[in-house]
Amino acid sequence: MPSVGEVRALLDAFVPDADPRSQRSVALVRELLERASDPFARTEYTPGHLTASGVVLSPNHDHVLLVYHRRLDRWLQPGGHIERDDPTVVAAARREVLEETGVTAFPVAGARVVGVDVHSIPGAKGEPPHCHHDLALAFESRQTDLRPHEEVRDAVWCPVDQLDRYAVDAALRASVARALQPGAMGWVGRNDRV
Repeated sequence: MPSVGEVRALLDAFVPDADPRSQRSVALVRELLERASDPFARTEYTPGHLTASGVVLSPNHDHVLLVYHRRLDRWLQPGGHIERDDPTVVAAARREVLEETGVTAFPVAGARVVGVDVHSIPGAKGEPPHCHHDLALAFESRQTDLRPHEEVRDAVWCPVDQLDRYAVDAALRASVARALQPGAMGWVGRNDRV
């Protein structure tokens, strides 16, 4: 099981810049860590629980992996709940990417949070409406073949300059931009193709 200390360290290293949504989300995650008896428990509905996702770049860093989520009916990065047997938040995000898309994701030069987003999830399957406190981590893949899981309607490699085509939200756009910054995650000079 990941630790609260790991989450705090990931948050401490995250730089939300002047992005008010990310700044507010970081504050809400810190509040969750202070108040929730088990911030990783998917049954923690007030104020919610932690989730992990992956902003996965293609081998040339010119595409980003997106999934069309059935329940939420929109395109987003692969991710989901942190499980008890996930040793770290990074491992949880990697597992979710693999489960949802069949893609093996690799952190480069260590784990790096590129997005923090607290968002509402509608009630369903006996769960009340609640919030996911999501940590989006940057990864790259060495493969481009996809095997979408049944919980996602589709998975695609979206060109990083065509995010409008998939109507991705501002939080994901900011996360992709952070993942592509020169020097991010140790891939200096590789993202000049974008």
